[in-house]
Amino acid sequence: MRLRPLALAAVLALATACGADPSTPAKEKPVLTGGPAERAAQLVATLSDEDLVGQVLMPYAYGSSATDVSPGSAAGNRRIARVDTPAEMVAKYHLGGLILVGFSADDPTSKNQTTTNVDSPEQVRELTAGLQKAAAKLPAGSVPMLIGTDQEYGVVTRLKEGVTTLPSAMAFGAADDPRLTEQAWRAAGSELAAVGINVDFAPVADVLGGDGSAVIGSRSYGSDPKKVAEQVSGAVRGLQEGGVAATLKHFPGHGHTTGDSHTDLPQLRQDRATLDAGDLPPFSAGIAAGAKLVMSGHLDVRAIDPGTPATFSRKVLTDVLRGQLGFKGVVVTDGMNMEPAKRWPPGEAAVRALNAGNDLLLMPPELPAAYDGLLGGLRDGSLPRERLVDAATRVLTLKFELTAKPAPAMSTVGSAEHAAAADQLAAAAITQLRGTCQGISGPVTVTAAKGRDSARAMLVEALKAAGVEVIDSGGAEIHLIGYGDKRADLSKSAAVTVAMDTPNLLAQSKSATLLATYSSSPASMRALAGVLAGKTPPAGSAPVDVPGLPRTSCAA
Repeated sequence: MRLRPLALAAVLALATACGADPSTPAKEKPVLTGGPAERAAQLVATLSDEDLVGQVLMPYAYGSSATDVSPGSAAGNRRIARVDTPAEMVAKYHLGGLILVGFSADDPTSKNQTTTNVDSPEQVRELTAGLQKAAAKLPAGSVPMLIGTDQEYGVVTRLKEGVTTLPSAMAFGAADDPRLTEQAWRAAGSELAAVGINVDFAPVADVLGGDGSAVIGSRSYGSDPKKVAEQVSGAVRGLQEGGVAATLKHFPGHGHTTGDSHTDLPQLRQDRATLDAGDLPPFSAGIAAGAKLVMSGHLDVRAIDPGTPATFSRKVLTDVLRGQLGFKGVVVTDGMNMEPAKRWPPGEAAVRALNAGNDLLLMPPELPAAYDGLLGGLRDGSLPRERLVDAATRVLTLKFELTAKPAPAMSTVGSAEHAAAADQLAAAAITQLRGTCQGISGPVTVTAAKGRDSARAMLVEALKAAGVEVIDSGGAEIHLIGYGDKRADLSKSAAVTVAMDTPNLLAQSKSATLLATYSSSPASMRALAGVLAGKTPPAGSAPVDVPGLPRTSCAA
């Protein structure tokens, strides 16, 4: 181990408070001065190789507590990291970060989410506090560890219960009001910060193409690069004003692919001019808005580095992202446990990803192999020390930046003010693509494809609250469709068909009235009920083309 000079002292009270052995002298935390970048550089100069490597790793763990996990979770942690608990994982690998995950069958990212760490705001707050306590004992513990999650809203939402749930990105695009976007994301950011999450892997900056990626779908703000850029900028500003670092993903753009990078290596076949004009503007705008992270995508960018996933391409990450776009923050990989990243052994993949220009490696499939691979790369020269130092310095700079804003109180989580922001956005998003714009009269029956009982129940409750009579059968049928539904999931008898994801399937519906909420969030169901009851107009406009249908049939 190569250890840089570090002052040592026996700080008995501190060691006891942190749970260390009182008989073992504790290392003094270095005195750091200057701004975040200066303090980060000073701290990095004191760290061992093991600590430097740990700072660039952000694995996932099993268990809803840092220290108290079920036998099944302990077995999962032993399988991926040879430890029992998340806290032990932090200690053994000197971790700089950890991602909280959540499995959901309707989630297009569920292919590499095999566990869940999220249940309620209180549970997440206890978990994050436990992780921070473990991280505070490390030599880099003078700043908090990064705790991230994928809280995009819509189909990719990790924390769902007890918090304010925003509609999907495509709903924001339909509302087309960056002011509302910033307001809603500020509310979301403050709630994430309150429960101890300081990095959100959002917003999605992918522009959706005409035959765009199904795995992106309503996760995108739309198909117009300029409008998507405006939405991304608003989301970044709001999220970071709330105290959480925003992440632009999936660079250089996943929206014009038909493949799923969880299982395949999708190709971006645009020429360079089309890529620059059609995919990069939201990333440029998000960087200009101050986004602190950019996520590299497992994408084959044919016009830049054919055959090499962007995650492992120096031409894409260093030349284009750093050079052309001028990004100076943290570059984080998409999940290293996704198939395109597993073409190399975990240790070699980790070295390749850092050398390409990533600073933070997300979800390595075998944490010990990634950790040992990076240490081995330092020793055999395949990983230049200056590259690792640069990456760790960027990560620590971000941590120091995040300490400038204190976490909001837990009382902000699920507040009436935040619910109002979500409701306002959801109401502005509801889009009518066919039919009169005067609501529905008489009793109604609500049905849903694939047994979406939760969304159906929320709409029934909201309709009743809005004064609409809902009966079990015989009324005008309102039929809900969502992510992954096909033509067979449409109802031939429906008077109204509502798309709770991308609106494309509406082109095949025969219903007299077609509506899109783009989301099944509680706010979206309340907004839909208001439109169906004739209390509010469907004010949104589809942010993507739907064959044979207008962007809205209810022009102001």
